Order: sequence, then C-alpha cells, then structure tokens
Amino acid sequence: MPPAPPPAPLPSSAPVETEVSPTPAGPEAAAFNISVRAPDTVRGLIEKHLELQRYRAVTDLDDAELARLVELAERNVRNLVGTLGYFSPAITITREGNAGAPPAVAITVEPGPLTLIKAVDIAFAGEIEQSAEPDAIEQRQTIQRNWRLPPGQTFTQDSWDGAKTQALRDLTARRYPTGRIADSLADIDPASNSAFLGLKLDSGPTYRLGRLEVTGVERYNPVLVPRLARLKEGAVYDQKELLEAQQRLASSGYFDSANVFINADSTTDPAATPVQVQVREAQLTKVVLGIGLTTDSGPRASVEYTHHKAFGTDWRSVNRLTIERKNPFLETEWTSLPDEANRRWAGLARIERIDDDGLVTNSQRLRFGRNQIGERIDRNLYLQYDRARVSGMGTSGLAAADAGDGSAISANAIWTGRYFDSLPFPNKGFGLSVQVGAGHTLTGDRSPYLRTTGRWLGIRPLQTGRIALRAEAGAVLAKDSARLPSTELFRTGGDATVRGYGYRDIGIRQANGVVGPGRYLAVASVEYQRPLRRNGLLTEFENTVFIDAGSVADKAGDLRPSVGIGTGIRWKSPIGPLQLDVAYGVKARQVRLHTSIGFVF
Repeated sequence: MPPAPPPAPLPSSAPVETEVSPTPAGPEAAAFNISVRAPDTVRGLIEKHLELQRYRAVTDLDDAELARLVELAERNVRNLVGTLGYFSPAITITREGNAGAPPAVAITVEPGPLTLIKAVDIAFAGEIEQSAEPDAIEQRQTIQRNWRLPPGQTFTQDSWDGAKTQALRDLTARRYPTGRIADSLADIDPASNSAFLGLKLDSGPTYRLGRLEVTGVERYNPVLVPRLARLKEGAVYDQKELLEAQQRLASSGYFDSANVFINADSTTDPAATPVQVQVREAQLTKVVLGIGLTTDSGPRASVEYTHHKAFGTDWRSVNRLTIERKNPFLETEWTSLPDEANRRWAGLARIERIDDDGLVTNSQRLRFGRNQIGERIDRNLYLQYDRARVSGMGTSGLAAADAGDGSAISANAIWTGRYFDSLPFPNKGFGLSVQVGAGHTLTGDRSPYLRTTGRWLGIRPLQTGRIALRAEAGAVLAKDSARLPSTELFRTGGDATVRGYGYRDIGIRQANGVVGPGRYLAVASVEYQRPLRRNGLLTEFENTVFIDAGSVADKAGDLRPSVGIGTGIRWKSPIGPLQLDVAYGVKARQVRLHTSIGFVF
C-alpha cells in the first residue's frame, strides 16, 4: 500500500505547529530511525516537529518513497530553524545503517548566525493617523515606544508574532476597540542575516461610552450599579476603566459576579456605544464563621453577619463578634449606598476588651460620618465618642490619666493615598495616610485636645528583590491632667508594628512595672524582600530580613526606640501575602514568632 502523501511544507514566514505522532513501540515496528545532530538551541524543536517523524510507523515504505521524504525533510528543517531566527543554516541529511537493519536518517544542522533586526517601520491608518488630539498622539507614540522588536534584537517567529500582538493590544486597549493589523511584513535577507520589519495598524473610529444597559438587578436599588461602576457617558473607551468598574462591582459585596463590556461592531454608534453590564446578585444576608491563631493573642473564633438591606432600607449592616484572649470585641457598622461622587454615610458602634497583662481596658466607641473611597485616595470625616474604663492589678498606684481611663468626643478627618504599582503584591510605589482630630474630654478635668497621626510606606525595587520602608508617628496635645481614653492614646508592638515584642508591649513603663499608654508615638522599619528561586525559576516564596524600631512616651523628647531584628518567609497566597517571621527584641531580650496575612494600608 503506498504511503499517504506528505502535507505541503509551510513557508518560512509562518509559524510551524506540527502534531507529532508517538514513537513506535519497538525497533522492529519502525520503518527507519532518525538521529538529529545539532546544537541544543535547535535540536529540541527539530526532534519535536520534524515531519519525517510521522512516517516511521509506515512499515511498507520502499527506497524511492523514503528518498522522496528525506528530500522534503531538508526544507522542513530549514523552515523550523527559520522560526528561531536562523535563515542561513547548513543542513546535511544522509542515510546510514547496516544491512538487515532499518535504515537510519541522520540530520546534521549547523544553524549559522542569528538574524538581527535591521530596521522597523510602524505605520498607522484610520482615525489615529490623522488625529491631532494629544491622547491619540500619545497613543501612537506609546505603541512605537513599546515595540518589542527594535533594531539590533534577534528575530524569531515567536517574537515577531508576540510583538505584533502587543502592538495590537496597545491600539485596542483605548479609543480604538475595532483596531486591526492592516498589513505586516518580515523581509528576511539571508545573505546579510538581517530582517526588515513592517507593520501597519488600522485604528478604525474612536469609540465613546454611551448609556449603561444593566441586566441582573432585582433585589437592590437600580442606582447601585451606575454609582459603583462610575463610567461617564461620553468618555473615551478605555478597556482599563471597564475592568476597574467590573472589579468595583465584583468586590462591593452586593454581587457575586460582574461583567462589563461593549459590543464594538457595525451595528453600534462609535460616538455613543452602549456599555453592557451583566451582574449576578449576592444573597441579601451572609454569615461568615472563622477560626484562627495569632502569636499575639492565641486562638481566635469569629462570626460575621451581613445584611445588604437592613430593616428594609438601602443601608448595609455588617456585624462582627470576635472571641480571643487578648482582644475580644463586638461591632456593628452601617453604610449607605454611595452617591454620584461615591460618598457614603457610615455609622459604627463597638465594644471591646483589651487585656494588657496588668491593665484590662473595657472600651466603647460610637462613630458617625461620611467617607469617600477612590481608586487611589480615600477620605473620611466623622464624629466619634470614646469611653474607656481601666481595671486590673496594674492600676494600683496608677493615676487614671496615666492608665487611659476617661471619655471624650472628637471630630476627625483622615486622608489616605495609595500609589502602588499593583495590589496586593506591590513591587514599587508608596502609601501615605494622615489623620487629624480635635476633641474634648468628658471625664474629670474637661479640656480640649488635638490628636494627629501619620503613616507612610515606601517600596523601592532593586536588581534583586525590593526594599520596604515604613514609618509611623502620632501625637496627642492636651493638658497633663486631661483624662483621655486609652483608645485615643498610643501603644505599639506586635505582628504589624515592632516585631520581637508582644502585642502593645511598647508603652510607658510605670512605677509599678505596668506598661501604660502614652501621648507620642514613633515607629520605623526597614525590610529587604528577596524572591526565592528553584531551578533558576521564580517561586511564590520570598525571604525577608528586617529591622523594626518603635517608642511611646508622654513627651517627644523622651522617645527611646525599642528595636527588633529578624527574618521571615513570605508566601504569595491567593488571599494576599502570608508572612511568618522570627524576630529578636533587643530590649526585651526575647525571640518571638510573628504571623500576618494580607497587604493593608
């Protein structure tokens, strides 16, 4: 039976994707053997995609047919190595083998020099070519600047395909969703081992967003989707903004899933393209049970109950109960629907107990205000009432003002900016938060006070890994006799502040040996984060080395740092970074284990 005719070889400009048949079970089942003699850079590709492999199982090949297949194999090998940038290879194919044994086909390849890119011409057609709008000009420049195969680079078929794909993505990501590749050419000159690349991108028209067409909303107020999506009618199409709107909807808690897109085709008006928003609503109520273990507080159990339309209103209530040895608490938080500027009213009530190994603080807090959460900047304005009652053996001989026993009402403003490149695993960027509050004590010698805090986190990439710098400062300005509640004063130490010390172990050491709160706070940290590799490849683990320092005092001049040094392992888990640290507290002369999860700023 004559063998099936081989498929026509592919031209050198096309990628080769050949299905390889399995090798016959034994030498007696093979019509011939194949050996490839070539450098590692090309041998694997030839062995995997060589067309000749397909005919080894055809046992009735005669010499004439085998000779024809061997002749075709030379062109096949040339096409294969051409995809890797070798367009002037030396290829020798010979038949070998002893009498009585299956013939052997020996393929020897000297790939020759790599082909380098000599010149690149990126041209445009459609609206982007003539547009004088700064945004369109910048987009043209970005596509040319981000081109992945500049002159001097090695040409391969994969890199050529990848560069064209990336250029098209840069075109269609903003303004021009119907953009396409109008023409492309890779002109290879084997004599000079050079490539001349040409690409023409046709943008089509500029698309602008029209009205939102929402499906899937039944339980919740119809204004919720547009207010969360925050997509302005008439805005230029931007794929990133649609994805961010989709993320806001999916992470709001009101929806289990969300999909935001436009149908850019001949039936839509580019000047006002409807935005399709498909959502699947979450249940009105949700209960979350949790258990955990922290090095600061030991075992922990929690329950959280959420109702998205509490008592038939549009307000959402989130109620939390956490039971642990050091800091059990009960809290309810209510938030309204966002308005057109993404502002929400919010109220909170919280009762908690804090056991500081000598001082036991029972506190209550009421808060009401308005917040605005943005992509990078959050703003929060609120009124707050605090009350703290301090008891325990450590109160013996301790003044109420020093223990943090008191109550107060205050007005507060918080501004937080996050400028990280990606979350929850930032590689560079910074975050800054400032809080200012003015209040009046309600217990004892009633007097006004001012409270301010600031936090900063900066991350700088290095050639290997990154450096994370952290700083925090706080101050409360009030008369010495003012009885401020401990929730308005400062203590530090623990997993997220100064490692090497226990939870809130850094404060003011009183005459009776108890650590109390203070009016001034300073914390700083330097951490080196180094990715770990396995077999030369990056893993999801990192090693960290750090130095933390923190201090609390009643006068700024009395601040004396407590230093902790240590090392740890970080895992990029699906829910955020999970870190396990071992730290030595220099002043405490003690080694502690610390765990934390998630990136919070």
